[in-house]
Parts: sequence; C-alpha cells; structure tokens
Amino acid sequence: MTPSKTLALTEKLISLSSVTPDDKGCQQHLIDLLTPLGFVCETIISNDVTNLWARRGTTSPVLVFAGHTDVVPTGPVDQWQSLPFNPTHRDGKLYGRGAADMKTSIAAFVVAVEEFVAEHADHQGSIAFLITSDEEGPAIDGTVVVCNVLKERGETIDYCIVGEPTSGETLGDTIKNGRRGSLSGKLAIKGVQGHIAYPQLARNPIHLAAPALAELVAEVWDEGNEYYLPTSWQMSNINAGTGANNVIPGEMVIDFNFRFSTASTHEELKRRVHAILDNHGLHYELKWALSGLPFLTPRGTLSDALSAAIKSETGVDTELSTTGGTSDGRFIAQICPQVIEFGPPNASIHKIDEHIELRFVDPLKNIYRRTLENLLA
Repeated sequence: MTPSKTLALTEKLISLSSVTPDDKGCQQHLIDLLTPLGFVCETIISNDVTNLWARRGTTSPVLVFAGHTDVVPTGPVDQWQSLPFNPTHRDGKLYGRGAADMKTSIAAFVVAVEEFVAEHADHQGSIAFLITSDEEGPAIDGTVVVCNVLKERGETIDYCIVGEPTSGETLGDTIKNGRRGSLSGKLAIKGVQGHIAYPQLARNPIHLAAPALAELVAEVWDEGNEYYLPTSWQMSNINAGTGANNVIPGEMVIDFNFRFSTASTHEELKRRVHAILDNHGLHYELKWALSGLPFLTPRGTLSDALSAAIKSETGVDTELSTTGGTSDGRFIAQICPQVIEFGPPNASIHKIDEHIELRFVDPLKNIYRRTLENLLA
C-alpha cells in the first residue's frame, strides 16, 4: 500500500541523520515543498545552526508552526532493533530517531498546510514556519535568533503551535499551554582545609553548609497557581573532599536548579536564596544561569481552536498542562501572546528504538489542518 504523504515525508526526514546541530538538508527539503505553495523562505544561519523562517501571506492574524529538525544522538546503535536513521515499520509502529521528537510533527505541519491551501487559497491572515536545528543543543543559535530577527523587523505573531510531543497515553490527550522556567546555580561554600584529627584548626564547609541546605530544601517558594505546581528547588550535584578520609575539605560545591512557575520571578528566587545563605553566615560564591523564563497561555482562541480540532478528529477531550522541561516555546512567547505545544505521544522520545504508532500519523496532520480551518478559513 502506498504510504500517505505525511508518512512518506516523515520517513524522508528520519532518513536524514540530523544530529544536533547538523540539519543534514532537512530544511532545504522543506523549502522545496513550501515554495510552490507560495511561501517566501528565508534561511538564517547562526554559527553552525541552520534556521528557517517561511511565510505565506502578509496580513494578520499570523499562525506559526514551530519545531526543530535536529535530534539527539542515537546512543549505542547496536542496541537498536533497526538502524536509527533507517525508518522501519514493526508491530504497527514507525521506528527511527526523531519519529516522535519531532519529525512526524514537522511532516504533519507541511502536509496539513498543503491540504489547507488547496482548499482555501485565499485564506485569512498568514501562515508561517519557524524551524531550527538547535533545539536539542544549547539553544542559543536557533529559535531565539529568529525571534530576535522578527522583533527587530517589527514582524508580529498572533498564534504559534510548537510540534513537541505532548501527548500521553493517546494522541491529543494533553497539550502544553506553558512551561516552567529554569534557573540554575553553582554554589561554592568556602571553608579551611585541615587534618581531620584537628578540627579546631580547620573549618569544614560540609558542616557549615548543612543547616542552610536543610532550610533551602524545606523552603516553600510559592504555591503555584491554576496551571502550575509549586516551584521546585533541587540539588543535582554535591562535591567536596580530596579523596582522603583524614582531610577536612576546604570547599564544597553544590549544583542546584529551580523549575519555577509564573507565581515567582527569577529575581525574587535569587534574593531569597542569598538571604538564607547570608543568614547562616556562610562564606560563599554563587554563580547563576537563567536558561528559560516561564510562559503561560491562558485558555483562549488558540487553545480552543486546537482542542476543538482534537475533539473532532479523535473524540478525545484534551487537557492543558505545564509539566515537563523547557522548550523553544519560551523564546516564541516573548513575541507571541498565544503559544501552545502539541504533538504525538512522548513515551519513547530520546530513547533507544524511538517510535510513533502509525495510527497517529495522519490524525496528527488532520488536527493541524482542522486548527488552520478553525482559525484562518
């Protein structure tokens, strides 16, 4: 049986081994498909990262489909049941790196737009694509660069659908209307190294830090809100000592991270951490790294249009969620008031034998097309 256009395009994209940040020609293939549909395509290069901004139309509202062509490394190839860049069907599933995260979504975007334009050549507003090859990497030369270019030009975006794999048990059961921010810290507690038999001549940073760490662990940073769980503070690494059991270390280094909601600001979280450390009289150094601000799209035009499309196509009543890690939605939300993430089930993403169930491929495309119809027809 001849595969559907969406499945065929998904397989083509999977076959291009675009391990971050190498696009491997994925975006050029998209350009070849979008240009005949009336899209003006622009490639924006930043260092080793390839980005695509493609737009059809010049009026508002502007609906953007956003995603990434880069994938994470395969891991040990010999542990895959089939080669990771050789798209393979097995037991009703399509296997290959990027099948779920997120080449099926990109293929579904393109075919959905192709079908929509064929039926609605004179549609309202504009349709655009924002595609990067730097989502799985540092994310400093990708979507954020394109957003800055658009901002400088004064180009506005009204709606954005990011094709991240958001579904849980079945296609459409979950869409993301926001993500938590990520604030990391590297904390160095200073002490005085010495012989463990003469503690009065040394200052043990582990002992000095323990009460402050206990307070940081117990602190209630906020209560969350309608869409978010309370902000979480977690230690990820603690390092101290020389390796010998008779030496009091001179320093202890702790890595920690906040996943914070819109109920807190990163400035306030920083202030409170410093206040706790200072209250315990610690001699310390603390370096901060903010990798993403939280964003939130309340229920509204875009979420309603997407939820209605999911219901019409699958019969599923979708739920709004803000769980999970950060995404490029955090950058787009700085220039777009309504950002929603939606894609296939995410259980296999980044894993050996990543896959998507074949029965979800065309319905995913249909949901994107129905959303276009709800907003721009």
